[in-house]
Amino acid sequence: MADLSTSFLGIRSPNPFWLASAPPTDKEYNVQRAFEQGWGGVVWKTLGEGDPVVNVNGPRYGAIHGPDRRLLGLNNIELITDRSLDTNLEEIARVKRNWPDRAMIVSLMVPCEEDSWQRILKMVDQTGADGVELNFGCPHGMSERGMGSAVGQVPEYIEMVARWCKQHSRLPVIVKLTPNITDIRYPARAAKRGGADAVSLINTISSIVSIDLDHFAPTPTIDGKGSHGGYCGPAVKPIALNMVAEIARDPETWGLPMSGIGGITTWRDAAEFIALGCGTVQVCTAAMTYGFKVVREMTSGLSEWMDEKGYRTIEDFRGRAAPNVTDWQYLNLAYVTKARIDQDLCISCGRCHIACEDTSHQAITNMVDGRRRFEVIDEECVGCNLCVNVCPVENCITMERIAGVDPRTGKPIPDGYSNWTIHPNNPMRRETMQFAPEPVRLPDAAE
Repeated sequence: MADLSTSFLGIRSPNPFWLASAPPTDKEYNVQRAFEQGWGGVVWKTLGEGDPVVNVNGPRYGAIHGPDRRLLGLNNIELITDRSLDTNLEEIARVKRNWPDRAMIVSLMVPCEEDSWQRILKMVDQTGADGVELNFGCPHGMSERGMGSAVGQVPEYIEMVARWCKQHSRLPVIVKLTPNITDIRYPARAAKRGGADAVSLINTISSIVSIDLDHFAPTPTIDGKGSHGGYCGPAVKPIALNMVAEIARDPETWGLPMSGIGGITTWRDAAEFIALGCGTVQVCTAAMTYGFKVVREMTSGLSEWMDEKGYRTIEDFRGRAAPNVTDWQYLNLAYVTKARIDQDLCISCGRCHIACEDTSHQAITNMVDGRRRFEVIDEECVGCNLCVNVCPVENCITMERIAGVDPRTGKPIPDGYSNWTIHPNNPMRRETMQFAPEPVRLPDAAE
């Protein structure tokens, strides 16, 4: 049976599933119940200094639903903990004493002043917590006060605060990155320069999920007004995976430990983040949607998949996908595919034909010999796989690699590997070839 236990920055937990810093980790009662259900660790909801923040007393969430009412994305305007610092610290210490085998990370957010960080770090150190997470990601409320993503968008600030924290605490330091930035590599590099032990990503995306057309205000609506908030849930997973991959393959951040966050709802989601190099994953929206018991499905599903694949621990597959993420210019242009429709599975709905006919390459018939039938026209098919994605029947349409001559172009398909850096149509191909980090096939003299 697969061993799901993890050691992230030396912090051990029975599995890689941690609850992210959010409402589910705001108090001892919640965290106690979470641990009873099997969560491997928590990141306690963000602590601040001074008087507690004041949250709105009305709606705090907006949502995007699918046709079946399934929650696809959640927007929130809640701030950091509105409970006193002393109360939070007492509960953190008590929970850690009662659950010594679970990871206890404390999220922190205070002004960019060294004394403020030094004071709160000293107090957290005394709780017995395993590490701290610097919240440089929150895009609303606190960012307007010069904290949260206001810090995370300035690499120099990230480096400065990370360095302070390493100087003033014995605990591992995780920097939580904001996705509200053009290039995630720069804040990750800054965190590493500042001595951070790891990064976690992504935090929520600045967003307005909808407008109430009766009140003409963003949702959630507070007395006729609304504000941007932080977007999370399954809808942000593709953005999170891309940013994790960027850090995993950046020469300046290779090997930097990562805790993956962003729309993780199933064991498969978690496995994808781990495959890109994450040592743990953090979950929020799934727990808020389905309750703490959802972790049971996550752990059992991941364990069963690992057993099926022959992976004994998560280290056996962690990071294996990262080397396969590349830039477009290095994709193999000699890899030519055509769509294939399984007529035994086809239900003749016609969605593939309509999608291809109206929006792509007119490469699928709707009539053959006077009868309704959907077949691929190889001479027109570019292998884009749109038909695969709109087909309602799984595996009815597949993509098949072909060799020899491409019926669409009438030209021989090159053997092996060829990419844009050496393509005759590339006006910069000689210059590009000098810096190509991946193997390239030089053209024959006859070409």
